[in-house]
Amino acid sequence: MRMLARRLLLPGLTALALAATGCSSTPHTRAAEPAAPATLAPTGDGTSQQLDVAAAPQGSPTPSAVSRGDGKGKTEKSSLKVASYDKESGRAVISTAPEGPTRTPSPGRSPEAAKPVAAGDVIASAPAPGAPNGLLAKVTEVVGKTDRGTEVKTAATTLNSVLGDDKADGKVPVDPASVTVEPLMKGVTFSWAKSQGLKFGPQGAKLPLGNLRLDVDASVDTAPDAPASAGASVTGFVQLAPQVEFSYDGTPGGGAGPRGAYLGMSGDWSSQWKLQGRAAASTGAPKRIPFAKLHSSPVIQVGPVPVVVNLDLTCYVQVEADGRVTLDVQQDVKGDFKVGGSYAFGKGWTPVSTSNVQSTPVQATVTAAGRVKGALGAEASVGLYGAVGVTADFAPYLRGEADVKATASSDGKTSLAGAWALYGGFDLSGNLHLQLSLFGTPVFERKLPLGTLNREWALVSGSTGR
Repeated sequence: MRMLARRLLLPGLTALALAATGCSSTPHTRAAEPAAPATLAPTGDGTSQQLDVAAAPQGSPTPSAVSRGDGKGKTEKSSLKVASYDKESGRAVISTAPEGPTRTPSPGRSPEAAKPVAAGDVIASAPAPGAPNGLLAKVTEVVGKTDRGTEVKTAATTLNSVLGDDKADGKVPVDPASVTVEPLMKGVTFSWAKSQGLKFGPQGAKLPLGNLRLDVDASVDTAPDAPASAGASVTGFVQLAPQVEFSYDGTPGGGAGPRGAYLGMSGDWSSQWKLQGRAAASTGAPKRIPFAKLHSSPVIQVGPVPVVVNLDLTCYVQVEADGRVTLDVQQDVKGDFKVGGSYAFGKGWTPVSTSNVQSTPVQATVTAAGRVKGALGAEASVGLYGAVGVTADFAPYLRGEADVKATASSDGKTSLAGAWALYGGFDLSGNLHLQLSLFGTPVFERKLPLGTLNREWALVSGSTGR
């Protein structure tokens, strides 16, 4: 049995962080990260730029960006807007701002960027009617004028068609107020805090700015013969301050794709959970109980280009038991995380992750003969314009076995009779998806699995004479 660090409860978003590092006992583990271009490396034609990466402007519509099919000039902010879009047919209606003799281009725009749309043009738009995850598309045909604008046919395209040989690298905090939450069971609450809009957590707990928190206090199926005092339940929370990380390193001279790219999420987090009672026996696969879905589509401004990132997280409780064991366990964890995918020309896509974990000692009580395994896990995904890029299914757990009664803690204090054992660990599976080709990198022939991993370590165990 391997002895590893006490990492029992990490949010689902830290899945790749543990997997890629092998979950070593070293507090801070780091895998290879993509080279982040800190300064501009001029190309042969002198047109390459280092683009800023920032949150899209708040309180006003996010400008679209357009790259003209005639190849003249750079991608620019544009007054063109997606008035409507039909995903099935790929048809869109593109509107333009009214023109007149007194109209002057706003900063960052030129008369060229405000021209009517034409075949060959590429438009990048923030969320619009019919395109809730934004739109990145190439105009293949101009159908004609309508009372709402110009109707066009479009086809999917890639970010390198608008970013070209430019470079970008940055981190953008996710506004917690933009996260939508769908509770899937009773006993789930959501709270957040941001500047100029504080909201307090459960029982008046004030959250740090930029944090979101998901609390769960719910019952799970209890063994039929369990006494009322052994009702099974799970309580706890996950608290996050997520941010999007984005980098792009264009090919000098406008090659077929970028030299490098990165998409991921990072941030500070803390979590706590408690599983107690005598859970009902599970047959076949462990019983998974999703309790909340979270979604956010932050728009990050990469130079003139609005890039829509889609973040999804489904939190769940998973219980595997034989109906005989009563468990009472609690764990607190704090740290930071980074998870994503990195591309390098000639090497392809690889997972990138770091984590720095600190946890309190495990406090647990296992009563009666039998076995139980409880997990508070999550399915997470990060992608662009509604397409999935990186997915991970992560379930940190605690497993207990006993034949009579054992009370134990990982700081060495025990009170027991009979044979007993407590284990911590995690299960992980996930994939890098072909949609990461949105960067303009080669298309995968299949999903690239991160591998199905399991790590388990003994916490405390022992036996005593009878």
